[in-house]
Amino acid sequence: MISLKAYAKINLGLRILGKRKDGYHEIETIFHRVNVFDEIEIELASVISLACSDPALPIDKRNLCIRAVRLLQRECNIKQGVQISLKKNIPVGAGLGGGSSDAAATLLALVKWWNINISHERLNAIALQLGSDVPYFLKEGTAYATGRGEVLEYFDLDIPYWIVLVYPNIHISTAWAYQQVLTENQKPAIPLKQIVQENISDPRLLVAHIPNDFEPLVLRSHGAVVRVKKNLYDSRAEFVQMSGSGSAVYGFFAKESDAREAAGNMDKAYSVFITPPHFIPA
Repeated sequence: MISLKAYAKINLGLRILGKRKDGYHEIETIFHRVNVFDEIEIELASVISLACSDPALPIDKRNLCIRAVRLLQRECNIKQGVQISLKKNIPVGAGLGGGSSDAAATLLALVKWWNINISHERLNAIALQLGSDVPYFLKEGTAYATGRGEVLEYFDLDIPYWIVLVYPNIHISTAWAYQQVLTENQKPAIPLKQIVQENISDPRLLVAHIPNDFEPLVLRSHGAVVRVKKNLYDSRAEFVQMSGSGSAVYGFFAKESDAREAAGNMDKAYSVFITPPHFIPA
């Protein structure tokens, strides 16, 4: 049996640069992992099956883990089945990439388990069939993402803040968000990667220069997300932003005491996670 962790990500900024001819949107963002993860166990079996701790998630071919197994089987002519147990800790519909991380972790585990000789390029192509941000989770670290989110440039980013991540129990469909958001073709003068690298130690400049283009849409539609942002700032967060298409919101805190106080002040019905400074997934 293989046991593994599939970590969530947050987006540091997200610019929607326009709509492409293939129907996808051109974006610019930074993916960075935080300290919340799903737990996956995989065993060999005669057929493909999935058990999940969250009864709201499908466990058939609609699930990204099942789709990942089938795509890898087909690509590599594998007949062996697997039994997957998935313990969900990453909220669904939060903008944290939980399903994508699960799918990528499943692909990587099975490549090792089945002893498959496959190039990263081929594995990346399989991952991209599952979702635009699945390729990011095939490698460790922080990545500057462009294209539809699949053109990745990994780089070192040390975040010196306590990160408080709050999910206000609102499921937001990424497809819905892209359908609703207004886009204009644009080309930013300064890439997000450069802004973050130059200003990570000055949260005032992060606030001033790092947008999430989904935020205005979601804040208009969901008062709870507005309240979470305000509560984090009221609790002395220095930079607060929604992750991806939401609804999860994170805040950067200089002091551990402020971070823990902010977490404790949140609505008890919300899911709250704390990531320490300089975090690297185990």
